[in-house]
Amino acid sequence: MVKAHIALGIDGGQQGCTGHGRCAVMAGDVYELDDDGYNLHRGSYVEVPPGLEESARYGAKVCPERIITIEE
Repeated sequence: MVKAHIALGIDGGQQGCTGHGRCAVMAGDVYELDDDGYNLHRGSYVEVPPGLEESARYGAKVCPERIITIEE
């Protein structure tokens, strides 16, 4: 199972994610945003559904802060 990890900021806050939303725009089936536009899964893992691995990788690639890592 492929997982995507969304890191927290250094202080455990939202600084890791600045709310650009590119991950959700490019891979909305994998990444979700909260009501403030930040990645909903900050500080946790998202299990990538089968068949959406490339989408998850692309969503991670377009993150300007590079806080999303993919674990195979």
